[in-house]
Amino acid sequence: MENSSSAKTFVTTKKSHRHRKKTHAHCLLCGNHNPLSLRLHFSEDKDGVYSKFKGRRFLQGYDGILHGGVTAALLDSAMTHCLFHHGIQAVTAEIHIRYLKPIPCEAELELRASLRKVHPPLFTVHAEITLGDDLVAEADAKFMEWLP
Repeated sequence: MENSSSAKTFVTTKKSHRHRKKTHAHCLLCGNHNPLSLRLHFSEDKDGVYSKFKGRRFLQGYDGILHGGVTAALLDSAMTHCLFHHGIQAVTAEIHIRYLKPIPCEAELELRASLRKVHPPLFTVHAEITLGDDLVAEADAKFMEWLP
């Protein structure tokens, strides 16, 4: 991770975790107060965060294929949670997605995200979706710090 502000270290605190839960409770992807939420849950690892996701038929675009917008939302959510892991609350400023292979709509996927560059208030994050050993989609995005 590149950090232009080496004196500033981002650490998740109980306060930032509570604040994230409060401001993200109705999220379509991870919110626990949204009846339509996909209920994603991210865990920390040495490089960032990861989650498992089981697709559903109602998320398809073309017959049997996960909708590209859902794929984009999964990548964006993974990157957002990576920032939460670092105690950063930010909104997507720019995202570049590479759809590498069609994703079956009921596939069991793994999502991963890691922080690449820190230039407050701008952060660069990378995310990947894998199906087994296959990389099926990836994204790079810039996020702008947001303090509600």
